[in-house]
This record gives sequence, structure tokens and C-alpha cells, in this order.
Amino acid sequence: MSGFVFSEKPISIATGEGATLTAENGTDYLDFGASYACTPTGHCHPDVVEAVQKQAGELLYVQGSYPVQARADLHEKLGALAPDGIENVWLCNSGTEANEAALKFARSATDGTKIVAAKRAFHGRTAGTLSATWKPKYKKPFEPLLEDQVEFVTYGDAGELESAVDDDTAAVILEPIQGEGGIHPAPQDYLETAREATEATDTALIFDEIQTGIGRTGEFWACEGSGVTPDILTTAKGIASGLPMGATLCADWIAEASGPHGSTFSGNPLVSAAANATLDVVVEEDLPGNAAEIGGYLQDELAALDVPLRDVRGEGLLLGVEVKRGANGVLRDLALEHQILALPAGRSVVRLLPPLVVDEAAADQVVTALADVLAPEAEAQAES
Repeated sequence: MSGFVFSEKPISIATGEGATLTAENGTDYLDFGASYACTPTGHCHPDVVEAVQKQAGELLYVQGSYPVQARADLHEKLGALAPDGIENVWLCNSGTEANEAALKFARSATDGTKIVAAKRAFHGRTAGTLSATWKPKYKKPFEPLLEDQVEFVTYGDAGELESAVDDDTAAVILEPIQGEGGIHPAPQDYLETAREATEATDTALIFDEIQTGIGRTGEFWACEGSGVTPDILTTAKGIASGLPMGATLCADWIAEASGPHGSTFSGNPLVSAAANATLDVVVEEDLPGNAAEIGGYLQDELAALDVPLRDVRGEGLLLGVEVKRGANGVLRDLALEHQILALPAGRSVVRLLPPLVVDEAAADQVVTALADVLAPEAEAQAES
């Protein structure tokens, strides 16, 4: 029997090191998105590999109510790295679960039932998080969901957001930079308005940092750049270098009224060991600083290209390059002609999400490849 759900790409990956993935036929590919932001320290960082191997020889699993050192260390590390005031940690297995827990915790801690989410948002694929996700193609096959309990507002419109939050609102959930929706950073006043509106109504403010967290935007958390602290922050993807883990970080008032919740594999020792090593590397090697430096360089070089681009936007190493033709065609040409793997973010946006260890040489390789792929369009535009 074959697998389903995922459509397989015509490149079979065998090994990975740093920002390079190697196919079974020996071809090397520069990973600028193939790992979906899950490998901030690069593929198979030796410190992460060593931590996993050591833990695997000692204890693979024990249920979460039994204390183990790896989980205790991770609780302490995440609490110390969290924005001030949201040091309580719930561990799970994915970003979807982290967001689902956030919505449940918010409802339990407030008297509200309504969720305010943003158009273009993507928060996950469980029933609750899918209800707070905007795009119909993700939801339609599974409806009815919880649509009547979610109000969508225009991302970036502070007035519309403020009007939507009322005494019946349990939570406002926002991405500081929308990822799947096309790489759209929030205007500064937008997150500040969200904070003011939720505080005025005793509503929980949730920041979904599944994709933006763990140093990707040049800060450890994207919300740090805005100076706004939520009541709940969710993270996953890069937290354990690609092993399945998510986390929901909560303020005291949320944690104290979180209600019954659980997960069989919550904080299992093996993945906790990987997460501990990942966080250590991110901090010790200052990968947020590298993301800011290389991301800024890459954004400047892309913006200077004399090819048809509508926009280059994002922060750090979470960048969206909006092209004038379908993104999938550009991605195909990048992979087959230049051995660069990237992602779409909608029909016309090429999303760049490399490991945070990439350097200027890798950035230059991507810029040169995009210039080559888009050159025929530039020539056609010049002739017209």
C-alpha cells in the first residue's frame, strides 16, 4: 500500500547536513524551505544528534506525570526564554496541538466563547484550529466546524479588530507575521491594539509563533520586536530540530484556570532531549542574530534584482518573494535547474525558510538562481 494525504515530490532525500539535503542519487540541494522551518540549527547538528542518541540509550518514554530530567530541563529553558510573564509551559506534539490547547485554555480561563481570528490566517488542522483558519480549501471537506464561534477580521486593520473584541470574546489569535497567508508582517499598532482590546475585555491574547519563533525573525520570538507580550504564545516546528514537539506558553491567570487537558506523548524524554539541545545551540551560536544579518542581506539583494517582482517582505529568515507568475512554476525551476528547495505561500509568493545557519554564500546562490529563473520574464517585459 502507498501513503496518502501528501503528494510525493520527485526527489527522494537520503541525508542532510547543515543547510544541505542530499538525494538518493547523490544530488545536493540547498534547503531554503524543504524543512518548513523545522531545522533552525541545520540538519543533523552534532549536538542535537548526540543528545538524542544519549537519551535513546537511557529512556525513550514515560508518561508525563512522572518527572524526568530532560522534561524538567526543557520546562526551565522554555520558561527562561519566554517573554516576561508567560513562563508556564505545556508540551505537546505539534503546532496544531499547541494552538488547540491555547484555544481551550483561553475558553477555560475566561467567560467568553467567541474566537477572533484574522483573514489569511493558518492555525492548524484539528477541528478547533481549522475553524480559526481562513482559507476555505483547508476547511470545506470537513465542515461543519465551529464557524459560528469564530469572527474573522482583516489582518492589519486595527479598528476592525478593536470593534470585534467584546465581552463574549474568549481569545484573539494572531500570527505576528502571517506565514501560509503570504508572509505579511503585522503593522506595529495592530499588535498593540490587540493587546489593549483584550486587556479591556479580559480576553486572552494568543500569538501563534509556530513558524515565527525560535529565532527565525531575528529575535527569539517575533513578538519581541513589537514590544507586545501575549497571554499565550504557541511554538513548534523548530523547537526540537524536526522531531515532533509543540509548546503552549501561558501567563499565570491562564495556567491556573486551564481546565482538564492531556496528551499521551506530552514532553516525552527523547524529544525533550532534542529540544534542549536545539535551544542551547540557538542561543549559544546566536542564530537569531545570524537570521537578522543574513535575512537583511538577502532581502536587500532580492529587492535590488532587475526582474519582475511585486514585493519582497518578511523579517529575518522568514521571507516572501511575490512574483508575477505562479509560484509553483518558479519553485519547480529552482529545484530542477538550480537545486534549491523552497516553498509557496499562496499562488504567487515564494517562501524562503532556510535553517538559521545559512551564510551569505547561500543567500547569493538563491539570489542568482531567482534572477536566472525570472530572467525570461524580465526580457519579455523589456521588449514590450
